[in-house]
Amino acid sequence: MSASSKKKLRKEQATAQMTEKQLAEQKEAKKLKLYTAAFVAVVAIVLVVAIVVGVSQTIANSGIREKNTVAMTVGEHKISNAELNYYFIDSVNNFNSQYGSYAAMFGMDVTKALDEQFYDEASGMTWADYFLASAKDSVLSVYALNDAAAAAGHTLTEEEQSILDSNIATFEMYGMMYGFEDGESYLKAMYGHGATMESYRKYMEMATLADSYYGTYGASLTYTDADYRAAEAENYDAYSSYTYNYYYLAANKFLTGGTTAEDGTVTYSDEEQAASVEAAEAAANSLVADEITTVEALDEAIAALSINAETTASSTLCENYGYSSVTQLLREWITDDSRAEGDMTVIANTTTDADGKETIYGYYVVRFANCDDNTFALKNVRHILVMFEGGSTAEDGTTVYSDEEKAAAKTAAEELLATWKSGAATEDTFAALANENSDDGDGTTGGLYTYIYPGQMVTNFNDWCYDASRTVGETGIIETEYGYHVMYFVGDSDLTYRDYQIQNELLSADLESWYTGLREAATVTEGNTKYLTTGIVLNAQ
Repeated sequence: MSASSKKKLRKEQATAQMTEKQLAEQKEAKKLKLYTAAFVAVVAIVLVVAIVVGVSQTIANSGIREKNTVAMTVGEHKISNAELNYYFIDSVNNFNSQYGSYAAMFGMDVTKALDEQFYDEASGMTWADYFLASAKDSVLSVYALNDAAAAAGHTLTEEEQSILDSNIATFEMYGMMYGFEDGESYLKAMYGHGATMESYRKYMEMATLADSYYGTYGASLTYTDADYRAAEAENYDAYSSYTYNYYYLAANKFLTGGTTAEDGTVTYSDEEQAASVEAAEAAANSLVADEITTVEALDEAIAALSINAETTASSTLCENYGYSSVTQLLREWITDDSRAEGDMTVIANTTTDADGKETIYGYYVVRFANCDDNTFALKNVRHILVMFEGGSTAEDGTTVYSDEEKAAAKTAAEELLATWKSGAATEDTFAALANENSDDGDGTTGGLYTYIYPGQMVTNFNDWCYDASRTVGETGIIETEYGYHVMYFVGDSDLTYRDYQIQNELLSADLESWYTGLREAATVTEGNTKYLTTGIVLNAQ
């Protein structure tokens, strides 16, 4: 299975999902933000150095020291301060891009230089030390992967090289955008005087090749049915899904009595706390009575509890939860092979201290619904996305489209489907139409999505794919938050959802083992990092 054949709509957060084109646009936006942050941070450093450091400006500005001082060695490769600085600055920028708004929560003061504040005061590690360690780790990974790629004869594809060349070329644009003479002047402002377009291209080429070879190696790994069954035998339940309801009764909700201190705090005696545990257990047991045979009856009984007299309460539905998502305290009972629909139980939430004393905090009431072993086939589809155009921004920042804008997208989708039907109406002609017209994808995959598992796609997309009546070659038009999709059902995948999960687990383990082996085989020698720009101030006042 190639990487291109597995491109899918992914979740940005818990439920929000984007198309590939939106992901690409987001990536570009983040890159611009990263560059801008780097520019501001490094210019601040350059100004400080020019004032404080009493050395010849000719030498200081030439970058000679940065380029000629070895910061570290990986195998036979000598990495200069100038080269390591690329990794260092980008490590800082990546942090700033992701967590800059919450830096204080990590203990970072964005108005102080990184080498003047502690990341870990106990060990004496500064924030600069932290990012330097991250940079060196990245250097090790990139060089180890590049050496492995060279040994395997792996080179960049024409498409990868073209994208790389395009990214390098944008430096001229960014330079002019921020008032620099050229791309290299802008590069030096970002990464220090030792930076050059030649060395930066090498840095980018190595990073791109490392990523490319990692992906290619992963795509080369294949597994047999015997591999799947062997992995499955170790923990059969791990690849199944479970549906159940639960309700938690915290013992502290049943506390009564208590002694109020002058400051208003209430304390409870051991006897009062023990009584609350007994009351919680009694309430839990009342919810598993013989007459409670449905979820509706369970929820009615929960609502009738005295502790819920002034609130609305009901059980929580956990639908098709994977093994690892099942609450650990409940997992053994939920995954028991003898479990049947409607089974109910009470499970205590306890801890035991070093002296063997057990403390009960409350009780779970659990009702089992079903177990799915996930042996159904995954789905393959092609689609053509016609995105909504126009729109207005709501108060919460979301984009809202008018009925007219949505109708225009629907009409365009209907016209595309009619065009396809008027021709040979084959999968190949649908793929060609998708390449020419879809707002999703890169125009080379024919709108193909393979190995679609339940819940992966947005709801309407998912429901169309998993409609039990769906037949090979069937088409349709559906609406999602992104626009209208012209759908073509290719058919079932050659993998079940169960084996797909096993495959991903095997692949992840094998990739990690291979990758770790490459890194461990490389010899790293520390050098002199004196000329690294560690005095960065993320938010210079």
